[in-house]
Amino acid sequence: MPLSDTLHAVVLVGVTLLVIAGSFLLSGRRSTLAGFYDGRDETGRAPALWTLVLSQVTTWIFARSLLNAAILGFFYGTPGLLAYTTYYVSFLTGWLFVDGIRFRAGAGSIHEYLRGKFGRTGAVCYNIVIGLRLLSEVFANLLVVGLIFDGLLPDTNAGTYAIVALAVLGLGYSAMGGLRASLRTDVLQMIVFLAALIFAFVALVSLDGFSFSAVLSAPGVAGPVPGWVLLAVAALQVFSYPAHDPVMTDRGFLADRAVTRRSFLHAFWISVLCIFGFGLMGVHAGLVAASGETMQHVWARLFDPVVLLSLNTVLVVSALSTLDSTLSSAARLAIRDMGLAAQTLVNGRFAMALFMLGGVLIMLANVKDLYAATAVSGTASLFLVPVLFFVILGNARNVPTWSYLTGFIAALSGAALYFFVEGKAAWAISLFGDAHKYTALLWICITVLIVGNAAFAAGLALRSRASAIHQT
Repeated sequence: MPLSDTLHAVVLVGVTLLVIAGSFLLSGRRSTLAGFYDGRDETGRAPALWTLVLSQVTTWIFARSLLNAAILGFFYGTPGLLAYTTYYVSFLTGWLFVDGIRFRAGAGSIHEYLRGKFGRTGAVCYNIVIGLRLLSEVFANLLVVGLIFDGLLPDTNAGTYAIVALAVLGLGYSAMGGLRASLRTDVLQMIVFLAALIFAFVALVSLDGFSFSAVLSAPGVAGPVPGWVLLAVAALQVFSYPAHDPVMTDRGFLADRAVTRRSFLHAFWISVLCIFGFGLMGVHAGLVAASGETMQHVWARLFDPVVLLSLNTVLVVSALSTLDSTLSSAARLAIRDMGLAAQTLVNGRFAMALFMLGGVLIMLANVKDLYAATAVSGTASLFLVPVLFFVILGNARNVPTWSYLTGFIAALSGAALYFFVEGKAAWAISLFGDAHKYTALLWICITVLIVGNAAFAAGLALRSRASAIHQT
């Protein structure tokens, strides 16, 4: 076992423990219902602009997202990186959802809005998708931490120990203060994240042979075509992707309209710069990789141990930040939005513990593909696209519930189909012939959108016709 890897792991643990200790201090020992569920301070004030901005950025730049951006850049070059970066346009489409639902319709949450438009069916369908989304976020971020420590200390149980420790400690400070604790600790975590990211990026551009023109036109080790296909997928999914992620949308229901709008706009450009900057490390690694060499091996060859430590710090801190935000959103969903139990601190903390346990249990399935979770959940969220176009932006008032349910079934079926394609099920792959799995994903997304939007259009047309007949 190389001594440098052992020291790397020890230092990384030390940095992580310092961040967690600071998070415990910032969480505070006392919490109120308004703080736990709405993020308000001791005087009842909503979060300030830059608290919201930093929280949105650091919670939406997941550890999984960083690795996805780098891996897609490594394999598919700049098109792959652009594809993943496109998901961060979600801050702009997410604002469309929040503004229409909260500030124009007066609803207190997306859950409440859908229940008002489509009854209990609207809320139940939405709960299924976002519940799975929150569980996948717990699982995916713990998985990244486990992969890091398994890579540093192979042939040990370091990854398992790291996962358990981060799960317990993250749950500990999150349960102390709920959403308020998440907002406060996000600021600290964002500062550490940015410092480590900037240091690593400077090291990248300082490498001999690094060229912006080269990386911006890089084809990747597997060729650029799948990257362009994924860019089309992201461009379709971005219209619904933010609405199925309460980690983002919860922060749209805390401050007034002006502050909320500005927070989404600032979070957009900052997130795009961060995810693109980190992803360039994967793109450059693809340019200089030897035949059969992995991205991690290229990084180990190019960067000295301090830079590698910085990269891993970025990943671990982003995982920690996303975990606490996911847990606070889970408590808000289960207790406030779904009303599964009385709105108390104890019940909120119990909901957090259940979601953390659920995410850990998912790891028993031994799933390792990080982008698959994004693709599957993004496809499942597509049933919300016609809601945005027809109801929120189009102001349609008479969409029948069967139209909504049709779109939901189509989206969930599409997500399940891609899950089997990704899992190399012969029957699923045979449906698309020799097409690349990302081409199959594109066709699935297009089909889901056609079915969902056609169902809304047909529902409105039938309602309009029935109304005209009734009036005559």
